[in-house]
Amino acid sequence: MIPWQEFLALDARLSQQLRIAEQPGWLRNLAIFFAHSGDSWFWLLALILVWWLGPPALKTLTPIFAIAIFIAALVVFAVKFTVRRRRPEGEWGGIYRNTDPHSFPSGHATRAALLAVLAIGLGPPWLAILLGIWAPLVILARVVMGVHYLSDVLAGAVLGVILGLAVLIIL
Repeated sequence: MIPWQEFLALDARLSQQLRIAEQPGWLRNLAIFFAHSGDSWFWLLALILVWWLGPPALKTLTPIFAIAIFIAALVVFAVKFTVRRRRPEGEWGGIYRNTDPHSFPSGHATRAALLAVLAIGLGPPWLAILLGIWAPLVILARVVMGVHYLSDVLAGAVLGVILGLAVLIIL
C-alpha cells in the first residue's frame, strides 16, 4: 500500500473502533444529542433567539457569530466538493448522508471549534467554558455516530480554530 492509502486505512480502523452508532443505550443517546447540537439550523435559530431576547452583551455577538458560521460553511463546502470523500457507511444520520454525502472536512467540527474560539475571545467567561466543553463533545460525537472519520473531524476542528482566530484578528 502507498502511504496515503495506509493513512486512510488506519483512519477508517480507528474511526470504526470509536463507533457506537449501532449500540443502544444512554451513551448512544448522549452522542446523538451532541452530534445534532452542532447542526447549523440549530445555531441559526439559537442566534436569532439570542438577538431577539438575549441580554445586550450577547446581542452584539450574534451578528459576528452568524457571519463567521456562514463564512465557515462556504469554506467547508468548497473543500468538501473539491475532496469529495464519501462518508463512512452506516444507517444513522440519514439526513446528513442524503443532503451532504461528503465527509471531509466535518462542518460540525468546524462550526463547533469556531464557536468555541469566538466564545473564548469575545464572550463572557461562562459562555467560553460552556462552548469550550461542548465543542470537543460535538466533534467526538460525529465520529462515534459514524457520520465522519477521525481525520474529518480533526481537519474540521483545525479549520474552525483557524477561522475563529482570523475573525478575532480582524475584529
